[in-house]
Amino acid sequence: MPSDRLQTQLQSQLTELDGEGRRKGAERVIEAVLPATGSRGPRVVIGGREFVRMNSNSYLGLSQHPRLIEAEHEAAVRYGVGPGAVRFISGTLAPHAQLEQRLASFHGREAAMLFSSAYAAVLSTLVPLMTDQTAVVSDALNHNCVINALRLARPRSKAVYAHLDLQGLDRALTDLRGAERAVVVTDGIFSMRGAHAPLAEIAHLVAGHDQYFPHNALLVVDDSHGVGAFGLSGRGTEEFTGTHADLLIGTLGKAFGVNGGYVVGPQTLIDFLRETAPMYIFSNPITPPEACAALAALGLLESDWGLERLAGLRHLTERFRGGLRDLGLETLDGAHPVVPLFLRNTQRTRQTVARLYEAGILATGLTFPVVPRGDESIRFQVNADQTEGDIDTVLGALAAVPA
Repeated sequence: MPSDRLQTQLQSQLTELDGEGRRKGAERVIEAVLPATGSRGPRVVIGGREFVRMNSNSYLGLSQHPRLIEAEHEAAVRYGVGPGAVRFISGTLAPHAQLEQRLASFHGREAAMLFSSAYAAVLSTLVPLMTDQTAVVSDALNHNCVINALRLARPRSKAVYAHLDLQGLDRALTDLRGAERAVVVTDGIFSMRGAHAPLAEIAHLVAGHDQYFPHNALLVVDDSHGVGAFGLSGRGTEEFTGTHADLLIGTLGKAFGVNGGYVVGPQTLIDFLRETAPMYIFSNPITPPEACAALAALGLLESDWGLERLAGLRHLTERFRGGLRDLGLETLDGAHPVVPLFLRNTQRTRQTVARLYEAGILATGLTFPVVPRGDESIRFQVNADQTEGDIDTVLGALAAVPA
């Protein structure tokens, strides 16, 4: 069947994205990952050139760790490279059950549930919780997966409060009384800026409204960027703020260096999600080798090595953030390894990213309309397998960029 007219229409949309500066374009292909040597950390190879990778979610640098590679290899030999079925048919293998038990214990919860990705975990957690008698309230800077979950869920009512505006959250919950249940959802770490949600204050506020909703007011936190990279022992924004959400969503694909997502919470809520979460019921889980690699990552994180690794990550993050300030550049306070550099201008942001690329540094620019005019920035992500020399190399390249 011909598709010429459709292709013409789609091409016009691609051209529009180009004109607005929103088209991502061709992807850069990493051809190799070179291990750390001496005073420099790992490098990735693109087009035969080596780059410092300052835009990776692998905050602990575990994806190349020998223990994870060995665990994944041994599991592939024992179980094969794929699960072969969805969980409830015959796709639950011992590593899946073991990993869920470890994740529940790691977060101090009764139960855990694995998904193929954190995006799938968010959609498949939020949508089943929403009924036509549910009110949902969301932070304005929540991740796209939260936004799409609320579009799919069709709750009775929903409200979006200004970023970290707790008075706005309080007003929204007051206005939405009359629903059977309320769900407040927030990112733990907001991925564009590295800022964390004040979970203690949010949890206290939600608890104050709980009595007005017959099915409770629940707090759901997506801490995909926080777990493994934030808090003294890597337990994320909950640890940093001393608070537990009703449901916590995390990922294995960032700090843990593997793949997949998960949710932890009370046994009954997890049991309900196993029966209702569409991307759990109808999609294959992560592979047994991936689950074993994630178990190895958890073992490392919970060891003395993990505490040292986290301390080193905090040190590198502080060095980079302090170096930006020493250069007279604008950033945000914080302890998370996402470090934004605000340039407040689309052209300057693009030019700086291009200059960094010329200098052998990968960085991600965020420009209008992805962010509002005046919020244009570069999102740097510090990884624990980098070195002080790597950080100084990046700072030196920024110092050489014309103001």
